[in-house]
Parts: sequence; C-alpha cells; structure tokens
Amino acid sequence: MDIRELVRLYGLPAGLPEILGRSGIQRLYPPQLEAIRAGAITGKSLVLVAPTASGKTLVAELAMLHAVHIRGGRALYLVPLRALAREKYEDFRKKCEPLGIEVGVATGDFDRPDRRLASYPILVLTNEKADSLLRHRAGWLLEGLKLVVVDEVHLLGDPGRGPTLEVVLAALRRALPELQVLALSATISNPEELARWLGAEALVSDFRPVPLRKGVYLEGRIFYASGEVREVGGEGDPLERLVLDTVRTGGQALIFVSTRRSTQAVARRLGKRLAKLLDKGEREELARLAERVEGGNGEPTALGRELARCVRNGVAFHHAGLHHLQRRAVEDAFRERLLKALCTTTTLAAGVNLPARRVVIRDVRRYGAGGGAAYIPTLEYHQMAGRAGRPGLDPFGEAILIAKDEEGMQELFERFVFAPPERIVSALGSSGMLAAHVLGAVAAGYAGSPEGLMEFFGLTLFAQQQGMGELAFALRLELEFLLREGFLVESRGRLKTTPLGELVAKLYIHPVSAVVLREGLSRAREIGSRPLTLLHLLARTPDMELLSPRRAEMDLLEEVARGYRGLWLVDVPRPGERGYRGFLAELKTALVLYRWIEEDTEDELYDNFGVGPGDIHRLVEAGEWLLYAAGALARLLRLPQGDLERLRERVRHGVREELLELVRLRGIGRIRARVLYGAGYRSLRDLAVAPEEEIARLPYFGPALARSIKEELRHILP
Repeated sequence: MDIRELVRLYGLPAGLPEILGRSGIQRLYPPQLEAIRAGAITGKSLVLVAPTASGKTLVAELAMLHAVHIRGGRALYLVPLRALAREKYEDFRKKCEPLGIEVGVATGDFDRPDRRLASYPILVLTNEKADSLLRHRAGWLLEGLKLVVVDEVHLLGDPGRGPTLEVVLAALRRALPELQVLALSATISNPEELARWLGAEALVSDFRPVPLRKGVYLEGRIFYASGEVREVGGEGDPLERLVLDTVRTGGQALIFVSTRRSTQAVARRLGKRLAKLLDKGEREELARLAERVEGGNGEPTALGRELARCVRNGVAFHHAGLHHLQRRAVEDAFRERLLKALCTTTTLAAGVNLPARRVVIRDVRRYGAGGGAAYIPTLEYHQMAGRAGRPGLDPFGEAILIAKDEEGMQELFERFVFAPPERIVSALGSSGMLAAHVLGAVAAGYAGSPEGLMEFFGLTLFAQQQGMGELAFALRLELEFLLREGFLVESRGRLKTTPLGELVAKLYIHPVSAVVLREGLSRAREIGSRPLTLLHLLARTPDMELLSPRRAEMDLLEEVARGYRGLWLVDVPRPGERGYRGFLAELKTALVLYRWIEEDTEDELYDNFGVGPGDIHRLVEAGEWLLYAAGALARLLRLPQGDLERLRERVRHGVREELLELVRLRGIGRIRARVLYGAGYRSLRDLAVAPEEEIARLPYFGPALARSIKEELRHILP
C-alpha cells in the first residue's frame, strides 16, 4: 500500500504524502501494513515489536494524526529520555505543523501543572513529566485524550525508569478505560504478557528493511550465525581491523565499549589509521566540525580539545560527560556520514539512535556498583545489534562481537547471538520507588484508602506478574513508612496527604529525600551549616546521582572528611565502617559542586575529578532542584533556611557570592561576570554608570553585548 492510498482509505490529511515523500517514504513496510490492518490507526491498542528501522515510529505518527484529524482528540507520545523527547518533537513538528497540527514538548519543571501545554493536540512528554502532571491533577491532560504512544516500552523492566512508566500507564488507563495504547519496542521476549496487561494485542515482526548479519570475530575471521565465515584483512588489533574494513568499503562503524575512558582511548587509536582514508574535502569539513565541538559549551576544555583532535581524524567518542551541544554535533555529523566511526558506552545503547553499517560490541562485561564485572543483559546486546544497517544506504547491517578464543566465541554465540532478550519484569517492587508512587497515588487522587491503593496498584504490571499477595505486602511496608514519617494520615480508614506529603509529591522528590533534608536542616539549627555540608546533604538523597571516587582522589576525600568531622548534617560512617565507600561517593559529588561554586574551571574539574561538562550540567540541575525543594520544606516546617536560596543561585551559575548580582543579567555567565568584577564593575549600578564603549572592550564582550546590557539595566534599575 502506498501513502496516497492510505490517506484516501483513512481520511488522513491530504498533504501527508508530499511531506513523507521528502523523507523518502512512499510505501509501507510489511510490519507497518500489518499494524494498520490490526487497527493501529483507528483506535486498537497494540504492543508492536519490530526491529529497529522497520517503521514503528511512522505507525505511531499515523495513529496520532488519525486521533487528532479524524477522531478530533489529542495524543501523547511518552519517551524515557529528555534527549529523545527533543528528537521526537523536532521530527514530529516538521511533519505535523505543515498540516496545521501543532506539537508541544515538556520534560522538566516538575512543580508546575503547565496549563499552557493544553493547547497542543500532540504532546511529547518524558514519563516523569507525565507523572508530575497527573500528580498535579492537571485535568486538561486527559481532556479529549484518544491515544498514548509508549516509546521504548521494554524499559518497563529498568529499575530507574520503569516504575514511573508503569504507574503513568496504570493511571491513564484507570482514568480513560477506552484509551488507545500503542507500545513500541524492538526487543521484547514476552509481548503477549505486556499486551494482556495493557488490554492490547501483541504484534511481532522480524522484518528489517536492511538484512542483519550477526557474528563473532576471532583471529582474523568473522564467524556468522548463518555458518558463513569471512576473512578480515589488514593490520592492527581486532577492533581496528573491523572498523577499517567497514570504512574502506564505504560504511560506518558504531563501537560499543564499557567505559568512558575506553571510548576516548579507542577513538584516539582509530583516528591514527582512519585519517589516512580521508579525502581533502572530508578533512576540511571535519576541521570545521572540530572547531565547533572544541568549545561546544562556550568554555573550551581538555575534553573538548581531545574530542576535536579525534573529529579531525574522522572519528568521535560519545558519552554522558560531553556537553549536550557536543553530543548533538557528533550525532548529526555521524548521521550525515561525515564521521566514519563513533565510539560510545554500552550504557547509552538505549538512547543512541545512530545506525551504522557495522556495529562492533567490544565489551560485553560491565562493572557494577558492587565492584565486580558482570555480563550485560542480552536485551542490551539486541538493542545495540539493532543499530546495524541504514535503510537506503547500506546493503546489509552487521553486529559483531569479539572473542579471544574458541571457547569464548561459543559462549558469545550462546549468551548473546542465539539467545532471546530477557523477559520484561516489573521493577516497581524492587527499585526503591514504590513509596514515592504510593504517595503520588494519594496526592493525585488515584486512591484514598488502603483498599483504594490495592485497587489502583492492582492495575500495574507488578500486580499481574507477582500477584495480589505480594503487592499487599509491599504496599503495607511503604504505607507504614509514609504514615510514620508524616507524609500521610489515616482516619477512619481514609488516607490523606499531610501538607508535607502534598508538597513532596508536587516537588516530585522521593519521600526519603524529604526525610534526609528535614533531618539535616533540623541539625543545622544546632550546629549551623556550611556550603559543603549542605551540598553533602543533597548528595545523601536518592534523587542525586553520585560520582564514583577514583583511587587518585581518596587522599583528598579522606582529608576533607576529617576536616569536617562533627559538622556534617547527617550521621556519616568512619573509615572501615559499613557505608564508608558510599559516603566518599557522596562527598565527591558534593565536593565537585562545591568547587563549581568556587569557580573552578571545567578543565580543573575534569583534571581533578574526571567529570565532564555533561556531568556538571546534571549535577547542577539536580542540586539546584534539591535546594529549591529544601527551601520549600524549610518554609513549611519552619526550619532554618539559612543561605539555601543564595546557595541555589550559586549552584545555578557556578559562582562565588560576590558575582550573584552580575549574573542576573542576560548573557552574563560565570566567565563574563568574573571579567566584569575584575575590571572593577562590582554591581549593576557600577555598570549603569560605565561608558558603553568601555564594557565593549572587555574580553568576551563586544559592542552588541555591551548595548544589550545597557538596555537591560535601564529596565531593571530605578
């Protein structure tokens, strides 16, 4: 079936064939046609499992257009990652807005109901944002809602992301029993079980527009699952041979390794060989790209300089330590085939939408929190392997593992190549997140009694898989905690949030975080607080992602720990006691934030702590939000607020106190503010009386910025 016939049969917007045609879409793939015949467009709930690049997203787009254009309703598109939300939003907007259908996106601001989003017929949300809106009882979210699309639904089994998605789906289906659910994934081994939970039909296809060949490399040969064997010539180690073999035949390579350090080391090594394969035009384009990524965040860093050196040689690395602008530039250059190879970590496999002719998975073991190395999940292997092959560009895709000997090769085939993905199992009861969702359920009005909680959570995948007895036991434990700590009260069998519980649910922080902040701020009343001890308090909460200490940092961390003994706002273990290693991770996290607000450069933070701009951004975002939450809790509970608000501003901007007034100006960040201060402009009034041309002559300024500053000052100063 071609797109024009589809439009005629289902009454879709007349301009759709032309818009899709610009992307090369003329006809439907078999799984798309099968999904449409099963009712995906016209309101039937489906769990659609099909390989990467088989067209699942187009099915979702057609279903959303039908929900809006024909059924006169609205559609939600749920994603697990902010970066993926932005990617989908940009893609949908290009297709939908020419048809007169607006698309919105929201990923943050968890304490606001965001009524402005009600005007968008198609709305892209992260799972957390959807949960937050439901907790705020944003009734507009449900008004006219006909369809919810769930991208990467296999992440229901992920302890970090799965519980929120599970609760959101339970809440939406409880409020709107007739709601169409379209769940998408490339890797689910138990789709029928998920379909039963969602009241849907399971539709599974193995169609790929580009054939996928899986195999294992050993001693100069690739052994394919089909039984075929192929020689790989050239020099170098196995990874170098595989990548160079790909590039020489006109393809690109995507390489997965286990650590950030490995991504950079592999990229450096490959660059020495790939540079020889570049032509003059490619070298010139790569040089321009290198200039962009070197200072991608406005403050050149050692990490950016290393990335730029690799890029000049036609290869890049990609990990969470890079600034998001650097990651985006690298991704775009790889999609445009300018970069020949890209090295990334296995932990980013789910979020990397970067197909390549050959995917090389070098590392199949990863170090966990316990310190030992364990095999990655088989599901993760299938996610990575699915990136192989670009429709319209590659005749085939290859996913290659690397073995050291014949025994290892056999194990790789059995454990990964021939093995199905693990069964998707709910993480709601084992992730530590159930208490937060019980509180959220009461705050959102899903349940008002213990029986109501059983009824609501009985709609979850956890209840379906583990049984109502296991659910009752888990709920009882969490309910006791929430009652004991004052988040809920129970009277005559009815549950109600206290002012504390209501605030915590709307702040969208974990109840344990609220307990930690409450106890720490209470202790501050007795012993006072300091910036570092407050930042450590944030790091003690489950809402802060911790940084792992490196061996070279231990002496410094232990010295700081000794220096602040007796001043911490929570009890901390001593050396040798249980939990001491965890305390050092908290301390490193707090110390990085402390050095950030003391204006250490990003280079210094990278050299001293191994954190990149991307890490700093995530720490700053979490730290600022937790300080905001701490201030709100302090006001409610009448606890000392001290310097929480000033510390929050320092964390947001990465400055010492004397620069807080200057960074209020648009376009003035930590670097320019320090330049102004050093030049004698200590306040806004100092700038107001300064000649515009003097400001323009300062480093990092110029006439346009100086003029903008003067105009802003005229509005904000009396």
